[in-house]
Amino acid sequence: MKLSELMKDYTPSESYEGWVTNDDYVFAIDTAPDGSTATKEGDYVVVEMGIAGLDAQLNPITQDKTYIRAGQNTMKTGTQRAFSVTGDRYVGDEAQDYCLSHKTKYGTGNSVVTNYLYFNVLTGKGEKGQCSIIVNSDGSGNAGESSSIDIEFKKMGATPAEYTYVAA
Repeated sequence: MKLSELMKDYTPSESYEGWVTNDDYVFAIDTAPDGSTATKEGDYVVVEMGIAGLDAQLNPITQDKTYIRAGQNTMKTGTQRAFSVTGDRYVGDEAQDYCLSHKTKYGTGNSVVTNYLYFNVLTGKGEKGQCSIIVNSDGSGNAGESSSIDIEFKKMGATPAEYTYVAA
């Protein structure tokens, strides 16, 4: 599903106040990041079909040092953003088909880098950046069960930019 299709049913409000569930977050990727076409944000593909879990992680990078008379100190030196997606394989879903293509599963370097958007549908606020696609499992499980997938998306390059969804 394209982001523009999903968002036609939502009207984000910057003044929203209240509880938020994991279903209120959108993670969408650019499935044509090679520059052959200029992908509009509304054409990013939402990672959702068959997805049971989206774990958005902020992994701090720290450096510990001990100083004379001051003792132990910890300094935060960066943050590694990562998204972990788990669920069931659905052939025909544009996001899964892109991530699980032979080119992406076995690709390296820039060939597995794509653009992403991550934001809350209630407020429209989030981030946009680039990430590397890392496929950990393209299908596993026991007989008679759905085929499970496990894909990680890890920040690549510059710190993600603040993002606010605006309907096109």
